Amino acid sequence: MQFDDDAQLDSSQVSDERGSGPAGGGFGGGFGLPGGRGGLLGLIVAVVAGLIGVPLALTDGGSNAGTTPSNAVSATGSGPASAVDTGTLASKCRTGADANAADDCRVVAVVNSVQNYWSGFFARNGRKYPQAQTVLYSGATRTGCGDATSAVGPFYCPADRTAYLDLGFWQELRTKFGARGGPFAQAYVIAHEYGHHIQNLTGSIRNSQGSQQGANSGAVRVELQADCYAGLWAHYATTTKDASGRVLIKDLTKQDVADGLDAAAAVGDDRIQKEFQGRVTPETWTHGSAAQRQKWFLTGYQTGDFNACDTFRGAV
Repeated sequence: MQFDDDAQLDSSQVSDERGSGPAGGGFGGGFGLPGGRGGLLGLIVAVVAGLIGVPLALTDGGSNAGTTPSNAVSATGSGPASAVDTGTLASKCRTGADANAADDCRVVAVVNSVQNYWSGFFARNGRKYPQAQTVLYSGATRTGCGDATSAVGPFYCPADRTAYLDLGFWQELRTKFGARGGPFAQAYVIAHEYGHHIQNLTGSIRNSQGSQQGANSGAVRVELQADCYAGLWAHYATTTKDASGRVLIKDLTKQDVADGLDAAAAVGDDRIQKEFQGRVTPETWTHGSAAQRQKWFLTGYQTGDFNACDTFRGAV
């Protein structure tokens, strides 16, 4: 994945809390995966009356449309995140060349690209897209869904419409979960979290309620839909633009997509269970198997069709 060196980045969409978060603190409800990494690619669900928007029709008006805590939990006790932007990103992450060179700037560029895509999609469907913020933190952070530590992994909080990411996860993705890693593997993770933002805006997060475990549970279907939305963005990634109209991502190769699929498989419930507990128990799945996660990412990527990401009908 290569960004246009001259593309202009909007660092205001990403806040930098690294070094300024709470020293520790529990996450309301709690959950975990073996080895201490909970909520992998997770969605912290704090579904409160009024948070879920009016469902968006599952149509795309243009041809160029272009969680979790293992159990969804309701965290209490904290207000919205109070992000501290140190100014580092604004001075460091200005162009696509910066994104090609540094992980934190790459996060800025991917967030810009993902939000450009969804903004256009919503506009074609007669709605305005409310942006989500991304917060970079280290160690621990305070969110609208409660306090969290880096043990939760990347997650999205519906209460404050914010995605949270500790960049140390990129290393764990390789060393703990065995993924090859790479820039597009990172992009997949970010796009997945923004998939949860879309679910929050369209109301499909409601479908996570009810059965919270099992290969066909609501929780799994929510996660697989977020994977599909990540693939949908990837389908149109080379058409997304900066504020001046310059294309952000100029090249997305077959190897990039393979790296994304490899990351999706690495965080499949079956793969993680086999590695950390020595057996696979589908009745406890919350995110989907390696094969399911790859299938639904590919569904979005190959079809480019929002409608194709309806994981709540039929088998997954």
